[in-house]
Amino acid sequence: MQVRINTTWVALTVGLGIGLGLAASTGFASIVKVAQTTAAPGACGDWSAYRTFVERFVQADGRVIDYSTPAQQTTSEGQSYAMFFALVANDRATFDRLLNWTRTNLAGNQFDAQNVRLPSWQWGKKPDGSYGVLDPNSASDSDLWIAYNLLQAGRLWHEAGYTQLGQALAAQIARQEMTQLPGVGPMLLPGPQGFRNGNVTRLNPSYLPLPVLRALAREVPNGPWSKLADSAYRLVRTTSPQGFAPDWAAWQNGQFVVDPKNGDTGSYDAIRIYLWAGLASPADPLAKPWLAALGGMRAKIEQTGIPPEKVSSTTGTASGEGPLSYWGALAPYFKALGDEHGLGLARTHLAALDATVPGRDPVYYDRVLGLFGTGFIDGRYRFDETGRLVPSWRTACD
Repeated sequence: MQVRINTTWVALTVGLGIGLGLAASTGFASIVKVAQTTAAPGACGDWSAYRTFVERFVQADGRVIDYSTPAQQTTSEGQSYAMFFALVANDRATFDRLLNWTRTNLAGNQFDAQNVRLPSWQWGKKPDGSYGVLDPNSASDSDLWIAYNLLQAGRLWHEAGYTQLGQALAAQIARQEMTQLPGVGPMLLPGPQGFRNGNVTRLNPSYLPLPVLRALAREVPNGPWSKLADSAYRLVRTTSPQGFAPDWAAWQNGQFVVDPKNGDTGSYDAIRIYLWAGLASPADPLAKPWLAALGGMRAKIEQTGIPPEKVSSTTGTASGEGPLSYWGALAPYFKALGDEHGLGLARTHLAALDATVPGRDPVYYDRVLGLFGTGFIDGRYRFDETGRLVPSWRTACD
């Protein structure tokens, strides 16, 4: 099924005022352009995995649903990742639907360049059966990705309204979700509330993709983003002494320490740290040292043939076998390292994403990290040294 829009949908969305935020400054009607509503052919070919994701996980109104959760939850993370994939696919109609659902339901319609509220991170089915916000706290990684998506959409689709909203959101992130670590510099908090308790500040290393930070530094040069990239590298390097990143870490008494709540385990959050490292442009001065700090995962897979589901970042002790999503995250990591054997293993496992297994529903996290991984290794997108998105529809497929 081609992702497309028709005149009825255009009339409906304009009539409902879904684009109120952008309409206030630029006119939403100028954003919905029928000529740009069909997904481009990807890396010079149809991106069937993206179409499958949209069909399975994205409602017609732009809500991304994780069906594996009892609350049938939607997260700001899911919205932000789907917006990125829509941008890579040149699917502006879906991008707008995702943005508008986020504006209406996660940001309470306070999501325009003059009035930006950080989106609530979790929305879904409440105990009384109604649907709405389950947790009003925001998630800074999703906020970063949404700001990034908007800034890149403004550049690639030549729409100032996206750019202005992205800049305004970046300013709110800097204002509400940042702290200063003495002797280190600026650091991203996981969210505005609940991560500072006494002299302990909890941190999530997977919230800090280097290309995203570089792009924010370019587009919002008066912000903390360039220094944050250096702080983020220091966090990952310090908390991964065996070459394995932890899900969570903390700052206490002037140093990075093991997280007092979750310990030193690296698993479902941390797997994204290898992904972000693999996606960084080789021309970025931090790309090589960042990859070098994460060498434990490559060595472990070379030894066992599988990524461990859980690993101790302080001892390197590993257990279990990581699911399909891990291979999606690790494919760009292996590619960046020039590890053809590891990349071949990843490709073999990721082929299962295209297989239909009777009685087995597709898994949200497998599909999301699979799109990041396969989209990158198949050449559908890359990032340049300043973090700008370079989608194939702007280069190889011209």
